[in-house]
Amino acid sequence: MWLKSLVVASLLQVSIAGMAHAKGPFGSVNVGNWIGGAFSNDATGAFSHCAATTPYANGVILVVSQNAAGTWSLAFASPSYKFDKGENAAIDVTFDGQGQARLYATAYQPNMLTAIMPVNVVRAFQKASLMVATAGRAVLNFDLTSTGPVIAALANCVTKVKADGLDKAGDFTKVAAKPTVAADKQGAPSAPKQGRAESYFGTGFVVSPNGHVVTNNHVIKGCAGDIKGNLTGEAAVTLRVVSSDANNDLALLQAPSTTTFKDFVRIRDRSIRSGDSIIAIGFPYHGMLTSDFTVTTGIVSSLSGIRNDTRFLQISAPVQPGNSGGPLFDNTGQVVGVVTGKVDALRIVAATGNIPENINFAIKTGALRDFLDNSVVPYQTAEPKAELKTTDIAGNARPYTMLISCNATEQADAKR
Repeated sequence: MWLKSLVVASLLQVSIAGMAHAKGPFGSVNVGNWIGGAFSNDATGAFSHCAATTPYANGVILVVSQNAAGTWSLAFASPSYKFDKGENAAIDVTFDGQGQARLYATAYQPNMLTAIMPVNVVRAFQKASLMVATAGRAVLNFDLTSTGPVIAALANCVTKVKADGLDKAGDFTKVAAKPTVAADKQGAPSAPKQGRAESYFGTGFVVSPNGHVVTNNHVIKGCAGDIKGNLTGEAAVTLRVVSSDANNDLALLQAPSTTTFKDFVRIRDRSIRSGDSIIAIGFPYHGMLTSDFTVTTGIVSSLSGIRNDTRFLQISAPVQPGNSGGPLFDNTGQVVGVVTGKVDALRIVAATGNIPENINFAIKTGALRDFLDNSVVPYQTAEPKAELKTTDIAGNARPYTMLISCNATEQADAKR
């Protein structure tokens, strides 16, 4: 009985701007274990939002909603929660062990935390099969079965109620397949088209005075049309593909001969050791976070990757989607690797029941130098010098660390 009461209360109380009360549901949303509908503001009687909720065995109830203004929210409710009204909390959500985002939640009710979901998080929530939510020491897993159709039903709910009113509310689950529910990378609504092109981002760095740029092969694989590169604050230039190495996940691009770069990287000419400090620079979640590059620090955790693959370094510096292809520096500012990705957290969770932390990878300079030699690209090496401050390393990297972007179809992205 308490569960049914809390489910109903969660639907009525779900809020983005702290609304006091809501009446409903009007009409219905029934998808799998998700139930919901449209709701009105109790004070004004005007349409407020559409919401759906589902309970989990871990004792938490998820509530997803979209308000009349089109803003999405995700709420976590439980009878065991005892929050002070207005209390805030940061919740890190990871989808299928890959995409990760931080949500900032507020307790509008004692038993529920509600967070606004950016459109890219809505899209990940819609497509993923597993969400891992971490808040402090609490780690919870959520099977996202039916989230695709429930997001579609809620979007349909908002559209229909705004057009026809609450008095004509019906079954909002009956919608066309795969309707538009989120925005593209630039925030503009996207129409559901076959093979729709989307923007994808990565990082690269200049390795020669001739404008050669290194990135990961998976960053450019599937690109349709021009590949763009730009330094922070400068106009983008079109890059051509010179060569690629799928086995080592490396790609070589080149800027037009008319492009002038103030500097380029120096590759460390001495092996790095386990425990040495490293700095990763790149453009994670471009379009959601800062337009400038970000800087993270850590150490070399191991001199080999998965299953003792000696082409890779294991590093503890946090990296996210968009860091791929970025330079990894030692504490003297010389390149010791190319950031390539992170461990597949979903597989680790499935195998061990534990969530891996700070297990990321970079391609060693040995593989990078072989690749550059085979591509007949001039580059410079140097021995480690005096240790530099992280701020100085980041400042020195600005003239040669590039945002890499291109358009790729959804089908191409699925193959990447």
